[in-house]
Amino acid sequence: MIGIVDYNMGNLASVQNAFASLGEETFIESDPQKFKNYDKLLLPGVGAFGDAMEHLKERNMADAIKEFANSGKYMFGICLGMQLLFESSEEFGFHEGLGLIKGNVTAFDTAKFSEPLKVPHMGWNRMFTKEHPLFKGLDEAHYLYFVHTYHVNCADEKDIIGRTNYGYEFTSAVAHNNILGIQPHPEKSHKNGLKILENFINL
Repeated sequence: MIGIVDYNMGNLASVQNAFASLGEETFIESDPQKFKNYDKLLLPGVGAFGDAMEHLKERNMADAIKEFANSGKYMFGICLGMQLLFESSEEFGFHEGLGLIKGNVTAFDTAKFSEPLKVPHMGWNRMFTKEHPLFKGLDEAHYLYFVHTYHVNCADEKDIIGRTNYGYEFTSAVAHNNILGIQPHPEKSHKNGLKILENFINL
C-alpha cells in the first residue's frame, strides 16, 4: 500500500490520478499515526519550504515521517517534497527540514548562469541519471517537467542519482538508502513520469 501524505501543500489529486492510471490504488493520508501502516510513503509538495515544514509540525507529521523513513520502508519526495528531506532551506529565511538527507536548499544563483534564463525554472528539461531502479526503462532523452525556484545542494556525492542543467548543473534526483527524491513532477511528465512512478511501485 502506498500512502500520499496530505499536509495541505500539494496537488494530491493529480498524483493519485497518475498512480490510478497505472492501476495502483493509493491512499491520501492525513493521520500521522497511520503512516506506519503503509508499505511506501510519498511526500508531494508545492509552495514554500517554511510553510510546508510548519504544516508538517502542526499536524505532528514531521516526526512520523522520520520514524517511517527510519523503518527502512521506501520514502519518496517529489519537488518541494524532495527538498523537505534535506537539513535546511534558505527560502524566505532559514528553515530546518526533516534532515533525512545531508545538504541544504538554495535559490538558483543567476550570477553563475552562462546565459540569461528565467527563474523559476519551468518546463521540460533533461535529467542525466545514474543507474538506479527508479529510472529503469526511461526513454533515452530523459525529459521531465520542472517547476521550481530553489534546488538542493546534496552534501554526499553518493546520494546524487540525477542531475539537470539550467544555467549550471544542479542535483535533480537523490537516493539515500530507502529515501528517494526527485525535483521534477512525474505526474506532469507523461510517459517518463509514469515510468518513474511505476518503478517506485515495483521497488
